[in-house]
Amino acid sequence: MKKGWVLTQEGFDVPLGWLDPDRERAGSRYEAIRLRLIKIFTCRGCAEAEDLADETINRVAAKVADLAPGYQGDPALYFYGVANKVFLEYLRRRPVIEAPPLREASEDIEAEYACLERCMEQLPPESRRLVLEYYQEEKRAKINRRRKLAEELGIAVNALRIRAHRIRQQLQQCVQVCLEEAPIN
Repeated sequence: MKKGWVLTQEGFDVPLGWLDPDRERAGSRYEAIRLRLIKIFTCRGCAEAEDLADETINRVAAKVADLAPGYQGDPALYFYGVANKVFLEYLRRRPVIEAPPLREASEDIEAEYACLERCMEQLPPESRRLVLEYYQEEKRAKINRRRKLAEELGIAVNALRIRAHRIRQQLQQCVQVCLEEAPIN
C-alpha cells in the first residue's frame, strides 16, 4: 500500500465504479465482498476479522486506479487474493507460542483422545454415525461423501453442515469438561 495513503470519498468511488457502473449494485457488491472477507478471516481464526477486511479493501482501493483498466475477470477475486496476503502478514505479526515438551504433549493428546472416545459414546447413535461419516475422507471424496450423506438423511448439504457443527460443538464442550475433571498426573 502507498505510504501515507488514506481512503477518501474519491478513493472509495473508484473501486465502487470498478465493481459495477450502477452505484446501487456496486454498493451491494461491496457489502457482499466485505461480509465475505470478514467470514474468511473469522473462519481462519482471526480475532480482528473486520479490521483485516477493511485493510484488504483499503489496499485494493489504493491500487484499483492502476489495476482496473487491464484487469480481466471478477473484481471480487482480486479482493480475496489480497486478503490472503493480509492474512499471511497477520500470522507473521502474531506472537509465537512455545510448544510444551514432547512427553507432556503426548500425554495431553492421549487424555484428549480418551475424553473424545468417552464423549462419542454418550452421543445418540445417529449423531455418532453422522459425525463419524461427516469427517471422513479428503478433498473431492469428502465432498461426495457429504453430499451422499445429506441425500440419505433427506436434507440439504448446508443443513448437514449445521448439524455436524452442532454435534462438534457438543463434543468440544464435553471433552473440555472431561479434561477439567481428569486427574492431574
